Amino acid sequence: MSYPRQGIDLPTLRAEAEKLLSQAPPGRPLTPLDRTLVGYAVCTSVTTLDLAAARRHAGDALDLGATPAQLHEVLALVSGLGVHTLMEGSRDLADLVVRRGGNLPSVDEARQELRERLLGGGAYWEIFEENVPGFLDALLRLSPEAFEGFIGYGSIPARTRQLPMVLKEIISVAVDALPNHRYLPGLRFHLANALRLGAGRAEVLEAIDLAAAVPAPPGVG
Repeated sequence: MSYPRQGIDLPTLRAEAEKLLSQAPPGRPLTPLDRTLVGYAVCTSVTTLDLAAARRHAGDALDLGATPAQLHEVLALVSGLGVHTLMEGSRDLADLVVRRGGNLPSVDEARQELRERLLGGGAYWEIFEENVPGFLDALLRLSPEAFEGFIGYGSIPARTRQLPMVLKEIISVAVDALPNHRYLPGLRFHLANALRLGAGRAEVLEAIDLAAAVPAPPGVG
């Protein structure tokens, strides 16, 4: 993998999503509550932080029957997606060190035990590695503490289980498709998970469209 990598614009991101959805079932439109939760997610993303719009979405979600715990699970999920700094920064730093003739710390016995204890097996991390290759190894070598923190914080929404996993993957797709984020590795990963969990073309594309409509960040005073 070479760094730095070329950027991606919104039409290219949309075309990639369409390609990945080419064999997907038709799906169904998002429910009013699901639409509101996606809206809450994209407005509370660190790349947007439109707090006024987020409050409107939160109020609408509560009116539609959402619980405070469900809304907070959205916050935990979306805040975890800010880890893309760690993903791209760790991979780039590891690549830079090696290209300059340096050595990364080895995966010693303690690091290997940490990897096996936290990751285990299963399709989730296999799909993750396919889409963000080299990150987990780089993070483990550079900082076992950050590796443990990454796994622990990122697993909070899976442990609290306030919302269906498929909806959380669709929300993640929307956040990765935000005009001011455009993180294609994450979009590919979460879209694959959404399809594996039963999502269809309609709800995924609707979530991407909701993200595309988010205006420029207003800033936080």
